[in-house]
Amino acid sequence: MLTIRQNLKETITSGNPDRFVNQYEFMELMMDAPMDLPLAPGPGTRVKNKWGITFDWPADQIGSFPMHDAEHKVVKDIRKWRDVVRAPSVFYTEEEWAPAIAHANSVDRNEKYVTAVCAPGIFEMTHHLMGIDDALANLYEEPEFMHELIDYVVEYELAYAKEYIAHIHPDALFHHDDWGSQTTTFFSVPMFDEFFLEPYKKVYGFWKANGVELIVHHGDSYAATLVPRMIEIGIDIWQGGMSTNNFPELIRKYGGKISFMSGIDSNVVDRPGWTREEIRYYVEKACRENGKHYFIPNLTQGLNFSSYPGVYETVSEIIDEMSKLMFK
Repeated sequence: MLTIRQNLKETITSGNPDRFVNQYEFMELMMDAPMDLPLAPGPGTRVKNKWGITFDWPADQIGSFPMHDAEHKVVKDIRKWRDVVRAPSVFYTEEEWAPAIAHANSVDRNEKYVTAVCAPGIFEMTHHLMGIDDALANLYEEPEFMHELIDYVVEYELAYAKEYIAHIHPDALFHHDDWGSQTTTFFSVPMFDEFFLEPYKKVYGFWKANGVELIVHHGDSYAATLVPRMIEIGIDIWQGGMSTNNFPELIRKYGGKISFMSGIDSNVVDRPGWTREEIRYYVEKACRENGKHYFIPNLTQGLNFSSYPGVYETVSEIIDEMSKLMFK
């Protein structure tokens, strides 16, 4: 039987996997590494991070999101962003790094990838600071200032990556950035090229030049039109894409250059009143439609859990059942 890491490599290189890669099993996520991502910790809570972004988790919702009313929006005028945006320090004490270092040292790297986690992504950071409507409008109306802000975010990411690599020496990077809605991207391919292609080449290139073998990019959205750009910027696995992307077609077209970790839409199965039978239907559909190579069955959720108890674990159990049926 292959190790988890060996099975992942066989899957993404058209080798001979002996089972499906089961969701996030191959990534040992270093969630204990110091980073400035204090999301609101639970329903009914609110917190401001070091960028000045206020996250609110309404009591009746399943997660937190930045507040962009007049009182809480950080960037109200993109032309004056330098007056209000201050990146936090990337330098943490050795005591702050200690839990993650101990965690990384405990991992059998022949079995799993020690995985750095970075969020939000470059585009997400812009709309966290000003709201998504303003961020998208400013790409059209104030491109010069958006380029400046994006460059500032990139420099912060590179500085943080340098510290992370020095302390943890990760094997993989799990990096968030949503680039679309459920049915379309937020920007055209030419606009992506203008604003995000080179920044992402720089960021992902830095991680890979410093020992990171695997780039896993989370984007739970439609982004099929950007897959060639994902390949160009160095993404090995796109995690979280909605089933609206037509993964069987993408696998046929791009398999061998990139792999896809998704196929089970969280908005469909991760909900109140979920049933094992319903989850089985969607897991089996994803496994049979997408096949054994360049595909990892997974919820579209951006971490290794579900919003409603038991969903993630049930998906994993049924993936194992599908492995027994399809790998003989």
